[in-house]
Amino acid sequence: MASAINLVLEGEEGIRVAGIARRGEEAVLLAAREHPAVVLMDFVLPDMTGPAAAAQIQAAAPRAAIVFHNAEESEEALLDAIDAGATAYLTKNATAGQMVEAVRRSAVGEVLFPVALFVKAVQRQRQLDSETERREKLAARFTERELDVLRLLAEGHDTDAVGDQLKIAPHTVEWHIRHLIEKLGVHSKLQAVIAAARLGLIKL
Repeated sequence: MASAINLVLEGEEGIRVAGIARRGEEAVLLAAREHPAVVLMDFVLPDMTGPAAAAQIQAAAPRAAIVFHNAEESEEALLDAIDAGATAYLTKNATAGQMVEAVRRSAVGEVLFPVALFVKAVQRQRQLDSETERREKLAARFTERELDVLRLLAEGHDTDAVGDQLKIAPHTVEWHIRHLIEKLGVHSKLQAVIAAARLGLIKL
């Protein structure tokens, strides 16, 4: 694949391929040596993720624009690419012409992302932000100590063990548990743990 792309790019006027790297570590060393204007790279590499490699490449060659090519059309991957500072993102359906266009436009500071996938990614991020905001509002109903008790109960500790961990008396633990049961609208410690996990307050 890399060799085929190399042939396409080498045949384009005004484009010079500085080198080909098969692994992220090689790409970082190559970028540090050549200081390319654009780095066209796979999103998944044999030794690391594309975004991880991109971070190292940008540290070694700050002016390099990153163009990702990903075989999977994933909103999460696109968001990760944007977070990694990518200027362009190509999906598996990208043609040779689109790759050349992405390289040329990225070299002059333009940004190029698939519109449909970008819209889905933004919508997904909004949903995640909304879910995070909901959890934060819900968590605000509980004290930090109550959340600590919940986490320890979820780990399988009994009342005495929770007290030992938090350095509080068992009857104080029971007091916190009663409040948790009331706030979560359940009837037992186990139900409280399950309800808290479903609401995203703790992880089982």
